Amino acid sequence: MQRQAVRPALAVAACTALLFTAGCSSGDDGQPSKDTTSASGASDPGGGSSGPKSGDAPAAKGSVSVVRTLTENLKSPWGLAPLPEGDLLVSSRDEGTITRVDAKTGKKTELGSVPGVAPAGEGGLLGLALSPSYASDHMVYAYFTTESDNRIARMLYDEKKPAGEQLGAPDTVFKGIPKGTNHNGGRIAFGPDGLLYAGTGETYHTELAQDKKSMGGKILRMTPDGAPAPGNPFGDSPVYTVGHRNVQGLAWDKDKRLWASEFGQDDWDELNNIVAGDNYGWPDAEGKGDDSKYHDPIAQWHTADASPSGIAYAEGSIWMAGLRGERLWRIPLDGTKTAHPPQAFLQGKYGRLRTVVSAGGDKMWLVTSETDTRGTPGKGDDRILELKVS
Repeated sequence: MQRQAVRPALAVAACTALLFTAGCSSGDDGQPSKDTTSASGASDPGGGSSGPKSGDAPAAKGSVSVVRTLTENLKSPWGLAPLPEGDLLVSSRDEGTITRVDAKTGKKTELGSVPGVAPAGEGGLLGLALSPSYASDHMVYAYFTTESDNRIARMLYDEKKPAGEQLGAPDTVFKGIPKGTNHNGGRIAFGPDGLLYAGTGETYHTELAQDKKSMGGKILRMTPDGAPAPGNPFGDSPVYTVGHRNVQGLAWDKDKRLWASEFGQDDWDELNNIVAGDNYGWPDAEGKGDDSKYHDPIAQWHTADASPSGIAYAEGSIWMAGLRGERLWRIPLDGTKTAHPPQAFLQGKYGRLRTVVSAGGDKMWLVTSETDTRGTPGKGDDRILELKVS
């Protein structure tokens, strides 16, 4: 079931070629089977930053156990949204479909296709989120690429209809996010404040990241209807923070602080603490710098070790899924700093890792990403794993 830690030489050669074409270094830059693999993590050799230790900080060394493989044979999975009863909704980037996965049996049921999705490169059907009022409105939100832009729409999920016909027509709540072959961002999440947050990319047009009028290279904050959220830092604008290259991870800690992962270009991938109105430096800064007008990351990694997509908060740490790095990173928090150096788990065992989502307590869901055109798919790819972490 597990992958070998040493990847085939052909895959390495292919990735090297992609460095000069699709940006491999910085781009996405049935019955469940049992898997009781456990791992202890190795510390990051110099990429992370260490902050002060406190009695509330998590332990220096954590652990990850793969409890089971929930389901297999997913095609280009990207977004993951747990339903209130525990089952999972997963999006297929390239097929433009949303599938329900039974959290007990792993059985897959396709809800339907999302009209208007135009998959290409890193674009397609990306992030998913449930309405804060899902119990009453049954609305599923999706971030996806069309022929003209990236946008966010909501759809009624009607479980009473036949499989394949359970998604209502998309109601677009926000459009006009720049699209490109790469750097489309794509993660959406509702925060503790009930507002909708979206991470976007600058589509390789680096100037967009600093342009407050552009929706590219930003974190956006809006109402569930897509209007600029009250109290946003730039007036009547959905822009919440600027200076991002490609944000694909959003998560809140126990104190309701927002965190985001970001793809670097050639040097440093980042984990950032997000503060309204702050500038995170791209394209003028990549990783930590000495310019006070830019908000430095709390931790950074060489792009070969991470290329981070989804993040989640659990057990006092941010957990970060790495694509090119093919590992799960643990970043223990002490306030807005790292309590200990980051640790890596599962390196090379399951290939590229796309999305990680908290399932409460010490349980998490992890989605692999070998069928996204940049991996080397093996038997069973792609899959959702159930993890136990500390």
